[in-house]
Amino acid sequence: MMMMTAIAQPPTWTSPGRDLRPAQDFRRVLGQLPTGVVLLAARTADGPVGMAVNSITSVSLEPRLVSICAARTSSTWPQLRRAGRFCISILAAHHESASRRFSAPGDRFAGLTWHDRAGGPALDDAVAWLDCELYAEYEAGDHTIAVASVTDLDAVEDGRSLVFFGGRYGQFVPNPQD
Repeated sequence: MMMMTAIAQPPTWTSPGRDLRPAQDFRRVLGQLPTGVVLLAARTADGPVGMAVNSITSVSLEPRLVSICAARTSSTWPQLRRAGRFCISILAAHHESASRRFSAPGDRFAGLTWHDRAGGPALDDAVAWLDCELYAEYEAGDHTIAVASVTDLDAVEDGRSLVFFGGRYGQFVPNPQD
């Protein structure tokens, strides 16, 4: 049985003597947390569909679950939901332009090389792939939290992932002493 606790209204906060723009401040502060960037892609009757996401996290090892967050205004998420399964490609450091392309309207797959996996289209030169089936969805403010069951996965040995931090793209560089 699944138990959920929800807060009816998020708390409000103020800072004396400061003109607050809560949405911008929230984005600026959370932008200090580096995130990975992934592509979710599925096959549909009209061809492949996909979107870039930087809010993905591991939820459970047993069963293998991940979560992603999609804006409720997204026109792509409903197509992925209907497909019921999708492939998550963890983008490589050189995929900044692909991430931008999959965040905007247009033919997102044009000029990219990809292969078919059980979950859907996967970028050929990504650093990892997760085939997923939709497990659950939860409305959360202006986003939908989707939990997906991982049915298969694979990764390259020495990949460098694309990272999003402070509103900019980059890559992780390990400490020399590690």
